Amino acid sequence: MVGMRDVAKRAGVSLSTVSLVVNGTGYVSDDMRDRVRRAMSALHYVPNDLARNLSQNRANTVGIIVPTIRHPFFATLTASLQHVLAENGLQTLLCSTADAVNGEAEYVDMLRRRLMDGIVMGAHTEHAPDYWTSIHRPVVAFDRVLGEGIPSVGSDHVQGGRLIADLLIRTGARHVVVIGGPRNQFHEASGDEGTTFPTVRYHLALEAELAKAGVEYEYIGAGEVMDFAGYAGAVRSVFEREADYGSGRAVDAVVSPDIGAAMCVREAMARGVSVPDELQIVAYDGTYLTDLAGMTLTAVRQDFPAIAEQVANRMMGLIEGGTAAGVAGAAGAAVDVTGRVGAADDKRSESVAIAGAADDGREPAIAGEAEHLIPVSLVTGATTRG
Repeated sequence: MVGMRDVAKRAGVSLSTVSLVVNGTGYVSDDMRDRVRRAMSALHYVPNDLARNLSQNRANTVGIIVPTIRHPFFATLTASLQHVLAENGLQTLLCSTADAVNGEAEYVDMLRRRLMDGIVMGAHTEHAPDYWTSIHRPVVAFDRVLGEGIPSVGSDHVQGGRLIADLLIRTGARHVVVIGGPRNQFHEASGDEGTTFPTVRYHLALEAELAKAGVEYEYIGAGEVMDFAGYAGAVRSVFEREADYGSGRAVDAVVSPDIGAAMCVREAMARGVSVPDELQIVAYDGTYLTDLAGMTLTAVRQDFPAIAEQVANRMMGLIEGGTAAGVAGAAGAAVDVTGRVGAADDKRSESVAIAGAADDGREPAIAGEAEHLIPVSLVTGATTRG
């Protein structure tokens, strides 16, 4: 097996010079570096990454945990994360909790044994906050709060809900159906520990805004995020309840994640329901599905590149042993629906007290807002009026 000593002999340089070139540390002149690289190429030398990583106490690998990669949102998110992390010299290991026997436990064990440098946690977890804080290794949460001291990055879902509400109110919607995950996630949102479900805030913000405008609102649970059949059934139930869309009594707007919105377009076409004249459809996420539904979907688009940039920024800061600084541009700022731009760390109390009236008449706040909020945008397509 060819080693660094062989490379040093072939290049006519010292062993320490070869080590500096291989590890990318210290100063080496351009001439010396070229000689070492030519020797490595001629000898087909492959650096021992394992030994190098052990010497640096680094694995150069980050685990990404998501519910499922079958869902277009998580497929798009993981692709963006993998790209940005690779630019920072980090490889990725992907864990889909729906398809893994041990869920996140195996990855946490790998992190504790230093077989990974960090974990991006983007799936629902039933572990208490002290489980995550006890790891004492780099963990960044996406769209959820895992515990005090663990950085969390998420989209501004309150902004997203308000953008949808403003659009539907302006275009005269009278009866809005929202399709989403299990309804019990709403109850978790008002508890002291908050919720680890990602988009509950947009549902609650939308519900509150439509209620203030006197627009009828209805929520249909479609099951877990990986339950595509559940979304199909929920969509069919919307159309089957009202056969006559000219009666003025039917649902006239549907809001759903991209996959449900795309199914809704196809169901409307099959049943001869005019979109957007009789039925408006708004998607939430803004993945590639918005262009593949048969009509270009109006969608609230989450900023995947900015999310990935901020997550990677926080992760690199933790791996290097410091606090990650905010990145410039969209990833480092929070924007509310009025267009105000502020620091991403701004707690923005207005954005959390939207859960609707409590039993005693007070308006409960949603616990556990993400630390870094990434703005969303509304992209108008062919499925809404105005």
